[in-house]
Amino acid sequence: MTQRPVVPVVVGGDIGAYALLRAFHDQLGTRGVVVSRIQTRPFARTRIADVRIADVEDADALVESLVTLAQERAGERLVLLSNADWYVETIIRARDRLAPHYEIPMCSLEAFERVSSKEAFQADCDALGIPVPQTVPVRFVDGVPVPDGELDALTYPVIGKASSSAEHHYAEYAGKKKVQHLETRGEVDDLLSRIAGSGFTGTYLLQEFIPGDETQMRSLTAYRDAQGVVTMLCTGRVLLEEHTPGTLGIPAAILTEPYTDAMDAMERYLERVDYRGFANADYKRDPRTGEHVFFEVNPRIGRNNWYATAAGADPAGHVMADIDGEPREQLRATREVLYSVVPLRLLTRYLLDVDLRARVVRAAKRGIARPLHNPADASPRRRAVIAALTLNYRRKYREHYPKPTPTGH
Repeated sequence: MTQRPVVPVVVGGDIGAYALLRAFHDQLGTRGVVVSRIQTRPFARTRIADVRIADVEDADALVESLVTLAQERAGERLVLLSNADWYVETIIRARDRLAPHYEIPMCSLEAFERVSSKEAFQADCDALGIPVPQTVPVRFVDGVPVPDGELDALTYPVIGKASSSAEHHYAEYAGKKKVQHLETRGEVDDLLSRIAGSGFTGTYLLQEFIPGDETQMRSLTAYRDAQGVVTMLCTGRVLLEEHTPGTLGIPAAILTEPYTDAMDAMERYLERVDYRGFANADYKRDPRTGEHVFFEVNPRIGRNNWYATAAGADPAGHVMADIDGEPREQLRATREVLYSVVPLRLLTRYLLDVDLRARVVRAAKRGIARPLHNPADASPRRRAVIAALTLNYRRKYREHYPKPTPTGH
């Protein structure tokens, strides 16, 4: 019997979507499909994926587009993935319609809502003894912010972010950022007023700022299969984050490092919430205690997932083993790899620690893991687009984060 060819279908057109499709192409030699609102630069003139334009911001339209795509490719084995919370939520909520056409290695709706809620995340971490920062949730009732705790009890500065990224995605207000750095109570009150005016009805979190710049931040990528086995864990030290309003806090460069305590904590957490699929955690080393303090777990692989692939974790292999029902022993990636989407000279300029900078330069000499610099997808015109995209980071940092600071803000 002839096996149907495997085709990964990824919703979302950013660098992370390209990296995930590249992982499948490198592993299986298969050409995937990216479903996005527009033709994005990471997929300019790509040879590893077909670009499908759809209204991905409308849940019904996205589901309809995915069903139509599956009907057109009925002879293929389609694997549906995404690295953005709101697309993952749409797919999970429409699982009954999509499951006849796609393999969907994702968590249940119950697990998604539990993981996506930073309040529930904090409660689960407290139960497991995983360190989390002091947090005051703020709800919005009839357009009025209602704190669940004393705002004056917080030590400033604080970090502000929505409890659910999927809910916050659709809110529109002046100065909107994925993550807010707030120096005073007055700045908090002003932000909450703007959020309330947008009609946002979710929960917004005001969180203790853990000292240190972004090199104290850490990233963790994991996969837990349908049998309840965490088959993949990879951790890394963030070297530099992106600083544009829409991408603030997303790692632009990571040096992979094995953190056993964080891996153990993530395994316990995914077990507690009975999770399936990719998950990505943000946490930070607290210089006051030496502990890793967890901020959140995201119910998807993450935009920076190529660092895990480059370190040998191979996301495509873990997905295929899961959907084929093949047992796989846990892999904890330990190989040191430098992942970056920015030019090396720009990266090292922001590294204030001399020893860390020297270590990064040594790692770069062995090669830099750049998701878009793909030898299998390197036509002259595409190379020119990717070179321009990479160099454009110089302008972005000059505009939004011109000099390194001790806090990263």
